[in-house]
Amino acid sequence: MKMTYQALCELLQSQKISLVTDSRKVQENDIFVFMPLALSSHKNVQYPPLSYINNAIQNGAKYIVLTNENYQQLENNNEINNAIQYIIVKNIRTILGELASIFYETQNYPIPVIAIVGTNGKTTSSYLLEHLYKESGKEVAVLGTVSYHWKNHFEDAPLTTPDCLTLHKALAEIKKEKCDVVIMEVSSHAIDQNRVAGIAFDGAIFTNLTQDHLDYHETMENYFEAKAKLFVSMPKPNKAMSIFGNDEYGKRILDLCKNAHPFYLHQKNKADCSYLDCSSPIMHGQLIKNTPQGLVIQHCYNGKKWELHSQLVGEHNACNILGVECLALQLGFSVEDMQKLSSFTGVPGRLERIYDETKNVNYFVDYAHTPDALIHAQDALRKAGFSRILTVFGCGGDRDRTKRPLMGKAVAEASDIVILTSDNPRTENPEQILDDIMPGLKEAKEIHRIVNRKEALHFATKIAQNGDAILIAGKGHETYQILGTTKYHFSDQEIIKEKIYANNN
Repeated sequence: MKMTYQALCELLQSQKISLVTDSRKVQENDIFVFMPLALSSHKNVQYPPLSYINNAIQNGAKYIVLTNENYQQLENNNEINNAIQYIIVKNIRTILGELASIFYETQNYPIPVIAIVGTNGKTTSSYLLEHLYKESGKEVAVLGTVSYHWKNHFEDAPLTTPDCLTLHKALAEIKKEKCDVVIMEVSSHAIDQNRVAGIAFDGAIFTNLTQDHLDYHETMENYFEAKAKLFVSMPKPNKAMSIFGNDEYGKRILDLCKNAHPFYLHQKNKADCSYLDCSSPIMHGQLIKNTPQGLVIQHCYNGKKWELHSQLVGEHNACNILGVECLALQLGFSVEDMQKLSSFTGVPGRLERIYDETKNVNYFVDYAHTPDALIHAQDALRKAGFSRILTVFGCGGDRDRTKRPLMGKAVAEASDIVILTSDNPRTENPEQILDDIMPGLKEAKEIHRIVNRKEALHFATKIAQNGDAILIAGKGHETYQILGTTKYHFSDQEIIKEKIYANNN
């Protein structure tokens, strides 16, 4: 039998019937939403076998939400079950968001939800914004690459942005805990797959866009369109927006969103910001100092000027700070509040510093796993004034192969010594991954190829000298190494700290 979507919504509002997308988890009287596979939107939509619907019915489902195409397939195969209510919809991912918001009571959500979007800088920006809110006495929930955490809840994040049902469930729990704000890293996959359906963002930051995830999006234009969708076509239309104006893709979003506020980073080419027009809602920042001890940034915005001292290292972190400030000022924070960011010490796995006092060597563990992120991380350390830059890095297996030589090239151009190693090889041959990187390293000054990551890290501590910066890239906050299909405990930070202790005792 067919049932209207409106009738299903009314039923869901009046009765606590569970909403499920995994046929294996269906129980008696549940609503089963038959979802397409997680493919990029520019490809043809594909669904799992119709047998999943039969599995759901066998497990007790009484309501099946599906597309007309799938319903016709069932009808043609004489598989319509008259004891089941079929709800036919057009855009099933959007519908899932609507149903989830009804089931978890997240419609008209009373807590501001802020999205951080971009290839690099999402995690640091989210933690900076969390710090600002917490220093202002607010309860903050963060959903991102490192973890999902709020009040007494903490869990490691399996995905940067959870699936739609998990997301709405988390928002319901966050509301129950009476948090003041939700800060969410939103990936291009999540936007493209409409995992954030049913969520009205109150603010959003665009950090940048550089090559990544082309194994999924296939082209940079597809990748950009996925990111831009959150700013251009997702509610709320009047949300606060902070867009990096130095970025070419950021400029395109600014052209599309006339009410967005841009932020710009200027180099130390003048004594102060006096040459800039500070009367408009455009965030200008000028990097005055960039040292191993941190940053000094001059600002002007909406007729006001101020200076901020940050403990973070690197020009890219100056951009992250400016993006957060630009959004925060739109959300009601004052210029005086911006000084709260000076006490922020950093994010796990984002240029996370480990200092060997005996040898005066700084190790920086960073999540950089794109060519652009590697360039920025190395450039940050070079400009901070370290003697030499040594970079330990690799590329993940079963991921975009086209960026491997580009990653090699990025490291070759910016590092004095390259230590090439494994980074979650998964089901690929680790040596083959290194072979794919090698063409990009032809201009490198010095290369050491050590496939075992632990041995590579030990080697880095052996050759490090006074005043060096060792960039350990790729894994950041991760505490595992994926070999084959198995996760093994592995922490860059633990290995470096243990080796430093062993060397000095």
